[in-house]
Amino acid sequence: MSLVIRNADIVTATRRFTADILCENGIITAIGPDLSAPPETEEIDATGRYVFPGFIDPHVHIHLPFMGTHAKDDWTTGSKAALMGGTTTLIEMCCPSRSEDPLEAIRLWKSKAAGKASCDYTFHAGITRFDDSTAAAMQAIVETESITSFKVFLAYKGAFGIDDTELYHTLATASGLGAIVTAHCENAELIAETQKDLVAAGKLGPEWHEPSRPVRVETEGCHHLMTFAEMTGAEVYVVHTSCREAVEVILAAKGRGVKASIETVAPYLTLDHSHAALPDFEGAKYVMSPPIRSVEHQDFLWDALRQGWIDTVATDHAPFDFATQKHMGHPDPEKAVDAEFHPTGKAANFTLIPNGIPSVEERVKLLYSQGVATGRIDLHTFVRTASTRAAEVFGLHPRKGDIVIGGDADLVIWDPAWTGTISAATHSMATDYSAWEGWEITGRAETVTVRGRVMVREGRWCGEAGWGCFLERSATT
Repeated sequence: MSLVIRNADIVTATRRFTADILCENGIITAIGPDLSAPPETEEIDATGRYVFPGFIDPHVHIHLPFMGTHAKDDWTTGSKAALMGGTTTLIEMCCPSRSEDPLEAIRLWKSKAAGKASCDYTFHAGITRFDDSTAAAMQAIVETESITSFKVFLAYKGAFGIDDTELYHTLATASGLGAIVTAHCENAELIAETQKDLVAAGKLGPEWHEPSRPVRVETEGCHHLMTFAEMTGAEVYVVHTSCREAVEVILAAKGRGVKASIETVAPYLTLDHSHAALPDFEGAKYVMSPPIRSVEHQDFLWDALRQGWIDTVATDHAPFDFATQKHMGHPDPEKAVDAEFHPTGKAANFTLIPNGIPSVEERVKLLYSQGVATGRIDLHTFVRTASTRAAEVFGLHPRKGDIVIGGDADLVIWDPAWTGTISAATHSMATDYSAWEGWEITGRAETVTVRGRVMVREGRWCGEAGWGCFLERSATT
């Protein structure tokens, strides 16, 4: 299977030039002008288009039992949606409960993707407790499962959250294995107590989600993680950073020598806290954690991308239906539903709204439309934050995240002149709503390849479930 892309305006994190790209057996084998190609090679003319390396979303949830329900997407729908948006590699957060063994959990999560995923994939292995068996499980995850990143939660007390002793040992063990630890940084105790106070005061709607986990709670969580990383020598990656103060705490720690990377996500760059206050429970569509902040934080995050302070833009894709699952937290007894989506007949509150926004399909469109097309970031920053840095941080570069000879032929031919509208009626995600319903966008992934196979052609799906493969990674030590 051979493919040549002609007249490509190639844009990577550091370079821009015009050339042809020859792809053979899933690999880029030549880059240059007027390339010769084997007989029967498919040719695509990219004149007037950008050609980017396939985009990487380093933070998604596909298989996710959470808050008494289950995420709507599976790997068939989730990976198709990713590819329709130009994302060719997903890194899923494996999130076992505290009662589950982390090694058994990662094998379960792997099985959910095998044979269904259309894009390539790997995982962050969740560590939701640390006991006498955990160090050996972590070693097996690195050495036999070829997964070199872990995930911890400094939130969700009683569910995924770990205590300080568990955090210390998880970081120390990961450091010894040459693995990186990704972390959800808040303060679980502060959240739990604040939520109790708000609910007791009758503050039940989705507009109270953000006040229950304000900026200072996230900032304290980031400071906490940085202290533990500094003490253990662990490399850490802070997921879904939402606010200025959190970024500044991490940057200060990096200045002291802490090995840390920073992620933000598409909702924080494009939405603000007023969305959670929309009437008629519409605000529930925008409940995620940490919460969406006020506009001044959004402006800072764009500047931080431009300055290179933030490494990656992900999604934290967590798809739950509005009409049923989000209504698990409705304060009106006539509209609240239970986990099986039947009326409860009793009032609920914002603490029961499943957290998350379906976004894996929209991330790259939004980053281009709201960032590149408006002049907030340049093309190189766009590629760096949506693809290359994730590959570098998580041990996939230069196989992924770049356009180089010997790299995987994951390519996105991007039409910068295309315009359209985001809508749940046309997206490929399995959810019944879009957080950006009716938003106008500029630019789209016109053609998308995964290891040389065309999966999206002229904006239409032509891929197949099961083409995606698991990406083995090696530790840094």
